[in-house]
Amino acid sequence: MTEPADTVLVVEDEAPMRRFVRSALATHGFRVVEAGTLAEAEGLATESPPELVLLDLGLPDGDGLDLLTRLREWSQAPVIVLSARGREEDKVKALDAGADDYLTKPFGTSELLARIRVALRHARAQKAPDDPIIAIGPIRIDQARHEVGVDGAQVHLTPIEFKLLVLLARHAGKVLTHRQLLHEVWGPRSTHQTHYLRVHMAALRRKVEADPARPKWLITEAGVGYRLRDS
Repeated sequence: MTEPADTVLVVEDEAPMRRFVRSALATHGFRVVEAGTLAEAEGLATESPPELVLLDLGLPDGDGLDLLTRLREWSQAPVIVLSARGREEDKVKALDAGADDYLTKPFGTSELLARIRVALRHARAQKAPDDPIIAIGPIRIDQARHEVGVDGAQVHLTPIEFKLLVLLARHAGKVLTHRQLLHEVWGPRSTHQTHYLRVHMAALRRKVEADPARPKWLITEAGVGYRLRDS
């Protein structure tokens, strides 16, 4: 029996961009629902909750971040922001508000589809029963035993390094902002202490990367945060 197609809600006021996205997604088997305003998007999302939302920020009846905030009150569907706003502060605001990814216009079909696959894979992994073992590339994390192996060899991490790695691994493929990481690992009073993060991430890379100067797995998103590749 064929599984039903994933529904993607495209929230975009520019008709040419909607056509481009609709064509790219439909060709790859997605069901596409379109909205040109915040009000229309909220109505569609409520009537038939989508598996994923592609959200433009500049809409005629308000800022897309307002919709994102309202969606996050009841939905955990991944949201990928598609925006012409390419400044780091705009990306940080969107990710802190609950976006799963941020793609700056213009972008290509291949990159869009890759981001969608990662976001959907991550969403499904979160719904699956918790597994004490997380395996990503050469990295194997045993959460129950607090053990980490890289290419089969056990490495010793400090408690902070372990918490950082587990947090990134649980959200593999997703960018976590400096603020999100500091809040989760050090607590709400430390969200501006980015130097803590740089020091511990450098130490973590020395232990899990083959070449810490050119990391393959623990990726820096300049000015925004960090991401652990999921494949």
